[in-house]
Amino acid sequence: MLKTNLCSIQLKNPTILASGILGVTKESVDRIGKSGAGAVTLKSLCHEERAGNANPTMFSYDGTFLNAVGLPGQGIDSAMKDFGRLDNLSVPVIGSIYGYRIGQFGEVAKKMASLKPAMIEVDISCPHMDYGKPYYADPQLTAKVTKTVKQNTGKIPVSIKLSPNVYDIKEIAHAAEKSGADAITAINTATGMVIDINAKKPILANKIGGISGPALKPIAVRCVYEIYETVNIPIIGTGGVTYGKDAIEMVMAGATAVGIGTGIYYRGNEVFRKVCDEMIQWMKKNKVKNLGEIQGAAHK
Repeated sequence: MLKTNLCSIQLKNPTILASGILGVTKESVDRIGKSGAGAVTLKSLCHEERAGNANPTMFSYDGTFLNAVGLPGQGIDSAMKDFGRLDNLSVPVIGSIYGYRIGQFGEVAKKMASLKPAMIEVDISCPHMDYGKPYYADPQLTAKVTKTVKQNTGKIPVSIKLSPNVYDIKEIAHAAEKSGADAITAINTATGMVIDINAKKPILANKIGGISGPALKPIAVRCVYEIYETVNIPIIGTGGVTYGKDAIEMVMAGATAVGIGTGIYYRGNEVFRKVCDEMIQWMKKNKVKNLGEIQGAAHK
């Protein structure tokens, strides 16, 4: 019932571990695959090792997560030694990449492609990285990044991860598709701030962070809905998915697959299997044979 075709990648179900959560070693990838995920996205990598931002970098309250970790990571060269290859693991792997400059996106994409991931996700949308003018907010810059990555990845499908922090996400998605993107990941976190009223200053050291968790879901659903009406390529709907009903909602908005990140905080590594079981229960109750029957149903 849940088998999913994503850019010719055959997934046993539509759930995908979102980038930044646990996908840092072969062991963690296998563990999430065995927990029921249809695919696993690695933690984002760039051309160099990054320590990330100073603490405190995370805060949680009332169903909301706020983080400004600053994309810490080992760098693509170290990851190449650690992973060796990505096409021999227990689950399809999506390699997530980013750069500071457009040329660096191409450099990292080429190295990531050598690891043979099932797909490459391009993070142009981290809300607490200082890129100068954000790539995610400019359709021309989005197009340049997309073209550069595609020139360095051969036949490996590429998904561009978009930000909700824009005036018109449809315009950005269209620019990515026109420049060769094979899929869209929607969305990254929205920007936010929490102030400690006793200390009279923002809680995060970075002041501004990215909002994730259940509070992000309505924004993500809206973005997926708008993008679905704009492009003809698959969408990985990501943001606040915690239960099967959330995943069904994403599919009805137009998503082909569904990313899960902070859902692990609430339901553990088994969240993927639990979400799939809940989806199947709903589908049986509503006499839905496969996800294709309800994909984009909210548009009809």
